[in-house]
Amino acid sequence: MKIIPENKKKFTLWIIGIATICILLFVTFQNLNSVSKAISTFADIISPLLLGFFFALILNVPMNFFESHLWKNSSKPFFVRFRRPIAFIISLVIIFGIVVGIFCLVIPELGASLKIIIQGATDIINKLRTDDKIEFAGIPIGDFIEATNWDELIEKAQNFLKDQGGTIVNTAFSTISNFIGGIFNFFISFVFAIYILFSKDKLKNQSKRFICAWIPEKASKIIFHVCAVASKNFSNFTSGQTLEAVILGTLCMIGMFILRIPYAPMVGVLVGITALIPVVGGFIGAGVGAFMILTVSPIKALIFVIYLIILQQLENNLIYPKVMGSRVNLPGLWILAAVTVGGGIGGVFGMLLSVPVASTAYVLIKEATLKKEKSLHKTKDEEIQDEIVSDNSEAFELSEITKTDE
Repeated sequence: MKIIPENKKKFTLWIIGIATICILLFVTFQNLNSVSKAISTFADIISPLLLGFFFALILNVPMNFFESHLWKNSSKPFFVRFRRPIAFIISLVIIFGIVVGIFCLVIPELGASLKIIIQGATDIINKLRTDDKIEFAGIPIGDFIEATNWDELIEKAQNFLKDQGGTIVNTAFSTISNFIGGIFNFFISFVFAIYILFSKDKLKNQSKRFICAWIPEKASKIIFHVCAVASKNFSNFTSGQTLEAVILGTLCMIGMFILRIPYAPMVGVLVGITALIPVVGGFIGAGVGAFMILTVSPIKALIFVIYLIILQQLENNLIYPKVMGSRVNLPGLWILAAVTVGGGIGGVFGMLLSVPVASTAYVLIKEATLKKEKSLHKTKDEEIQDEIVSDNSEAFELSEITKTDE
């Protein structure tokens, strides 16, 4: 292959880059355990910051809405200065109110469900103690219970507790420590989110200055475009998916009230919350709700499953396309793939973030493909134009030669 002199530098850099990537991959696979431990440790360290960034992304959607509508035509210093803090407080109160409302709906119903389960288990145990003729699938359970040496079982249980007492205490202490650490990390994340939201303009300008100062102009434009597409996709996804989840949860609750299915408020809220996870969220809520209804009435649980399947079909074919529309520029197959991969990497947070991330990648790849196709068509058009010019030149030269001969 003949290399043009002005392209030698680019070719050399390309070879060096490929070699560096290959070396890094080789070293990574040779020390996979150490690398995974290092990544896990680093993720644990920065997890409060990542959680704070996630909180900021969520709060930024309603905050932008209120900030753009509160006294938007006023130029008074007071309104200009306090527009953002008031928008933040309103957004925080709304989200906090939603969370408190969910707990007020769910906790009483959950307590009633647990009470029914405990009462049912107690009745079964009492029946096993008093009735020695109980059989299940032809097996005489009563005879088995009567023949069991309960004193020996109790003694073994006591010995187990003595032997494993230290482990149990350590586990309890570790659980308490993790709980306290989780509360502290949540507080740090919330404070970090507040700093991001109140300093977002300053952070944006600083990031722009840094990128423009240290990165070439062409690459800077690409970075700014990627950030703009990502911000738009995340905002559209958050608002659209939240509205769709509210609609689905409300319809589920109304239908359960009409069909007289128990736990309507709690299951409706549960279905709405899990519907925030695209594609699979509604089915998760349906499974948990069906299990809770099953403790009261298996027939009602079956009716609930049938109703929710019908509701999911209506939601997927009518509600979701109308609500989301072109907000998420991602086919259904890629949404499912994104949710699966995101859930495997980051759990629930990974599922929530996977769709806007995949949508951003999809839009950027689509733009690059269209740009490449246009350049290819342009190149072909230029080649055709060159051929036409060449043919015209040859025809002109031939006519000139003919005139000279004459």
